[in-house]
Amino acid sequence: MDIKRVKDYVYWLYYQYLLITCSYVLEPWERSMFHTITVTVFAMVVYTAYVFVPIHVRLAFEFFSQIFGGQPESPV
Repeated sequence: MDIKRVKDYVYWLYYQYLLITCSYVLEPWERSMFHTITVTVFAMVVYTAYVFVPIHVRLAFEFFSQIFGGQPESPV
């Protein structure tokens, strides 16, 4: 794949992001603040999903296995 085509595609994706979020009309300092907040919120969501989703999936699996006749765990 040609490097120029990849570069143009990345610029096109960034332009689409600016249009979808309506941040294209913001001033440069407003745009940088918007991007900082957006990246921070996205990072927090990814971190929370990485930490807490496996715990909740395990607890749900244990709960439904007890309801549908799974073997009870030994307290020992």
